Amino acid sequence: MRKIKKGDDVIILTGKDRGKRGTVARLSGDSRLHVQGVNSVKKHQKPNPSTGSAGGIINLDLSIHVSNVAIYNFASKKADRVGFEYDTDNKKIRVFKSSSEKI
Repeated sequence: MRKIKKGDDVIILTGKDRGKRGTVARLSGDSRLHVQGVNSVKKHQKPNPSTGSAGGIINLDLSIHVSNVAIYNFASKKADRVGFEYDTDNKKIRVFKSSSEKI
């Protein structure tokens, strides 16, 4: 089970976007993820008539390594670590390490 999943609110710990918050849009492989509005770059794209795409300058959100983000805890308004516990049905759930609250 992954510690950070699609749709989680995360905060960036290092890099040019340090301190920004965003939502995980998608996961790329085992160790990279895309966060909305973070690590965005401008790409100069040529027009491609066969696919019908116009040329110009587009904004892309590139992936960021999972070690550079932490899950955001709204109760404490800080970054937090993720742990695992088992509920009454013996099902594995994610919890915040600082408060043991369910995510």
